[in-house]
Amino acid sequence: MSTATTPPLLQVTDLVRHYALPREKLFGPPPTVKALNGVSFEVQAGKSVGIVGESGSGKSTIARLVMALDTPTSGSVRLEGRDLHALPKAELRTARRDFQMVFQDPYGSLDPRQTVARIVAEPLEALAETSRAVQRERASEALAAVGLRTTDMDKYPHEFSGGQRQRIAIARALITRPKLIVADEPVSALDVSVQAQVLNLMQDLQQQFGISYLLISHDLAVVNHLCDEVCVVWKGKIVEQGPPAELFHHAQHEYTRTLLDAVPRTPAGGTLLPA
Repeated sequence: MSTATTPPLLQVTDLVRHYALPREKLFGPPPTVKALNGVSFEVQAGKSVGIVGESGSGKSTIARLVMALDTPTSGSVRLEGRDLHALPKAELRTARRDFQMVFQDPYGSLDPRQTVARIVAEPLEALAETSRAVQRERASEALAAVGLRTTDMDKYPHEFSGGQRQRIAIARALITRPKLIVADEPVSALDVSVQAQVLNLMQDLQQQFGISYLLISHDLAVVNHLCDEVCVVWKGKIVEQGPPAELFHHAQHEYTRTLLDAVPRTPAGGTLLPA
């Protein structure tokens, strides 16, 4: 996926994550869950890669490892050549300005006790590099970028719809001006009528700011809408990858074909995937 002249923004190499479970017998070895087994992929600057799979496939484990919220058993995650899991804590905290996350649940990911201004400014506050006044100004800019008003800054999350809350979550991710946003099922909790609006917003922001996306999803139609490349994950491994149009029309792996069969049909009998 990379070229000789353009190094990738994100490079994931042979990523493995095994979890030890409690022992079933007093003197027996603890059982192990093999969540990831040698996953490798790249994301170029300004591009989007989708990680697709059903629940339990390992895709959310990938998101946590890319965000350095968990530690791999082996393998590496490099952002602009830096191995995130090898960085000292202080350097990792500073590096987080370059990669942010949008979570699945627009209700659970926003603190109901905080104003929108405080929620959106949270990543800047964690970096401890700017004054409260600068944080508020940047929060206003981020909200404007996602189509919300400055007058919304002193409101609370319960005053917004699900789609608006996800816009707030995207604004929070934008505020550090990151190079990469990891979006874990960013529209799955939203009404179908709102999903396209949020995906179109993400596309617009990519064009405006040159952001790269790592999109985690179980929905092939969502990935097709946003991504340049798709990786299909099954049982902790990438079983197939390629451009959406090619992958969806010439799927080689049985699991990919199973996912394709689950894509909703339109009233005319077609699908939401490219013709």
